[in-house]
Amino acid sequence: MGTWNSRGLRGSALEELINRTNEQYREKGLALIQKIPTPITPIKIDKEKRHITLAYFDQKSTVDYIGAVQGIPVCFDAKECASDTFALQNIHPHQVAFMQDFEKQGGIAFLLIYYTGRNLILYLPFKDMIRFWERAQNGGRKSFRFEEVDLSYQIEAGHGVFVPYLEAIQKDLDARD
Repeated sequence: MGTWNSRGLRGSALEELINRTNEQYREKGLALIQKIPTPITPIKIDKEKRHITLAYFDQKSTVDYIGAVQGIPVCFDAKECASDTFALQNIHPHQVAFMQDFEKQGGIAFLLIYYTGRNLILYLPFKDMIRFWERAQNGGRKSFRFEEVDLSYQIEAGHGVFVPYLEAIQKDLDARD
């Protein structure tokens, strides 16, 4: 696997790599994916510097990214996980509901999870995410372990693309047929 950097991704570095990847995909005419900003209400503004210094979240956001790949609607969220156990509390009920509705409309929903300890990025298809989510809703584990995910969806840097997730979308589509 290509290395991201020796210390792993930090903070919003995963989102920055995804944003750069999305720009590459747009330039190549492969996809049009937009980062969805989280709506905020400013409380204090430093008028001299023209910066918001205090704000609160206006409403619940849906997912981090939404767009189309070769005419297919896609939406996804980017998550980071420091251990081999991903806590489902990192996914909010309104996000699950949005992704479920998105899938019902013929779109593809998924998560991109960066396992920081392993320095790898995994595509988690919606069908797997909802299986883990429903297990938790029915009294089961409130998380899922790395061993439970399909490692064939591991995303490896290459072909001049930072986070080449289009191959994983194709694999997901093929599995649906």
